[in-house]
Amino acid sequence: MRRGILRLGVAMIMAVLVGACATANYPDVSRQRMASLPEHYTQFDLQLAWSTRSVADHTVVEGIVRNVRWAHLYDLEIWVAILGPDGKEAARSVSYVIPRQLDQDRAAPFSVQLSRPAPAGSKLRFTYRYRGSDGGDEFRESGAGGMLWVQSFEATVP
Repeated sequence: MRRGILRLGVAMIMAVLVGACATANYPDVSRQRMASLPEHYTQFDLQLAWSTRSVADHTVVEGIVRNVRWAHLYDLEIWVAILGPDGKEAARSVSYVIPRQLDQDRAAPFSVQLSRPAPAGSKLRFTYRYRGSDGGDEFRESGAGGMLWVQSFEATVP
């Protein structure tokens, strides 16, 4: 019985140590991944990098987003819309970024699938929305509050 508990304890310690080693250089890995993507956007709060490809009758926008401003960023949504020649939305979809909490200098992937092709030269409108916090137990425990932020920008499909 004692041996089983000891083995379980050793296994748990090993899992924690291996996990710590795997994430120790995570910010460097996310920066390398971001640098490898063809399109980039930088603002005071977030950095985004992505690629756009048309697949059959739809468009896929895949990338990575990095929190550069907030101690904790919550409930990040990234909306992407294809704009028609008249500037109106022709298709729109969203990616709800996981994990729900993105701490400062951490990155996460996103993927948006749009219901129509976006040929080279067309415009995409990115809109992101989140709640940001500079820390504090009250915010973390309640899951409410913080600064609600929405930002948009446009990019041309290469």
